[in-house]
Amino acid sequence: MKVKNINGTSDNACKCGSWLKHWLNYSGQSLPNYCPEKSCTNKPEVGAHVQKDSANDSSWYIIPLCKTCNAKYGQAIEISDSIKLVSANVSLTCGK
Repeated sequence: MKVKNINGTSDNACKCGSWLKHWLNYSGQSLPNYCPEKSCTNKPEVGAHVQKDSANDSSWYIIPLCKTCNAKYGQAIEISDSIKLVSANVSLTCGK
């Protein structure tokens, strides 16, 4: 699956304490050993705000990424299909 990292979202907050904890709380998955970007072998360090690389879906999602891949703003990155995208819309998750 291809996603694009969204720039300027670090000021957004949720009740989970961090966006990485938000992903852990709502994905039902454990933190992967490696960054989900298909060619990256770094450890995931942050919960990144991304959008699907698709004109049909403009929603924001959270996925775990390493800091290097998280800095790739605006360019599509290929991530593992096994990684669940978690809604960044806190009114649907931790803001209920």
